[in-house]
Amino acid sequence: MTFTKNGKTFHCPVEAALDVIGGKWKPLILWALGDAVLRFNELQKAIPGVNTKMLTKQLRELEEDGVIKRTIYPEVPPRVEYRITDFGKTLIPVLEALCNWGANYLGIEDEDASARQCPTKAAKKK
Repeated sequence: MTFTKNGKTFHCPVEAALDVIGGKWKPLILWALGDAVLRFNELQKAIPGVNTKMLTKQLRELEEDGVIKRTIYPEVPPRVEYRITDFGKTLIPVLEALCNWGANYLGIEDEDASARQCPTKAAKKK
């Protein structure tokens, strides 16, 4: 059985999920946005190693999939903000589970909360 969404064909729901959030940067973008509203430069600073071209590409794909919302304010200079949609917020428990799994894989103890903190979350709390 196959499924079609946004012009793409998938053979199973896992394939569709990985298409939306798979890759190196998409989960980190979603993790950084979590419950925050960030501008492009704030996102770029929150995600170490991502370059401008890749961040732009990933943001466009996430927006196309309905996971994030891009708001452009008609100001000079223009201001653009990104936020996670209600639909996108349903991914937060999945990302939290990935964070916990990664911490276990790295051998980080539950007591060491600061070590469990991803750079994107640490940047948000400042």
